[in-house]
Amino acid sequence: MSQINMAQQAAEQPLQHLTLNKWFSYSGGVFTPLDYIPNKALGLFSIAFAGDFEEKHIVSIIDFLATHNQTVSAICQYQPDLGLAPALCFYVQNSDQAINPLVLQEFSNTLDCQLVQVSTAPNLYEPGLLVMDMDSTAITIECIDEIARLADVYDEVASVTALAMAGKLDFSESLNQRVAKLAGIEKSLIEELKSALPLMPGIKVLCQILKQHDWYLVIASGGFVPFAERVQELINLDEVHANVLEFKDDKLTGKVLGTIVDAQQKAIILESLQHKLGLEKSQTVAIGDGANDLIMMAKAGLGVAVHGKPKVVEQAQAAICEGSLLQLLYMLAIPLENEPAL
Repeated sequence: MSQINMAQQAAEQPLQHLTLNKWFSYSGGVFTPLDYIPNKALGLFSIAFAGDFEEKHIVSIIDFLATHNQTVSAICQYQPDLGLAPALCFYVQNSDQAINPLVLQEFSNTLDCQLVQVSTAPNLYEPGLLVMDMDSTAITIECIDEIARLADVYDEVASVTALAMAGKLDFSESLNQRVAKLAGIEKSLIEELKSALPLMPGIKVLCQILKQHDWYLVIASGGFVPFAERVQELINLDEVHANVLEFKDDKLTGKVLGTIVDAQQKAIILESLQHKLGLEKSQTVAIGDGANDLIMMAKAGLGVAVHGKPKVVEQAQAAICEGSLLQLLYMLAIPLENEPAL
């Protein structure tokens, strides 16, 4: 069964009386069409996705938000792409204080879905900027750990990587420590690893859709240039920023050259590109999984943790905790004006 057929079937499931992309009020089991569209500059938008929704889910989410002093005034069912099942958006006008993402995650697990909150949501249909981490974000692996496997020092390096990603070790210090253990690795082995990079599910289609709407796509990675350039080829990125490994006689020397792309540098890259492209902050998005992505994510209009560590999920504005990165579209395509039809 194709993705389109699956999505079409999902659209015909229980909430089919909610016209896609239209806003409704809900009271006492009655949905009433609204003659207005919520103001994207006010309040919060709670998005429930990756679930099989029925009316009971709507009631549960409304009640949950109410316990956090958030009163839902409008509900919308929408489907940003035929490769995605419909999601539900709950508009809360009377609050701009988001609920801790870990609390949202704990609650949404009881409904077998995902739930995020965003304010001043980016608009997919206007030019924007996406800056993404690479390792465990655009691709499913940590390249430095895989190089370490080749050098038979995987356990030593991976343990340091885990500490750095969890924010328990300075990133630059940890990078130098790890790269030092890779001295002597043949360049040919790096090329072999580069040729088989596993993309994160959904990232290629996501980038294709963003490019169709004039988004500028960038990697800012604490990883390494050869791998970032390969990802750039695979998903048609506009530019990449990553660390430069030193080679001598076609072998790694165990040193990194130039400015290290750490947490602060990632944020600098995002802000400089925002100004260069003449974009409002609200049209900038940053995604990543580790602690060294948090500053960049905080500088963006929307910072999203993807398959992130708990510390990252908690400090991000929103989180995709499982499944395809195409789900980022749920946060970029809330029906707040007259967007093109599917």
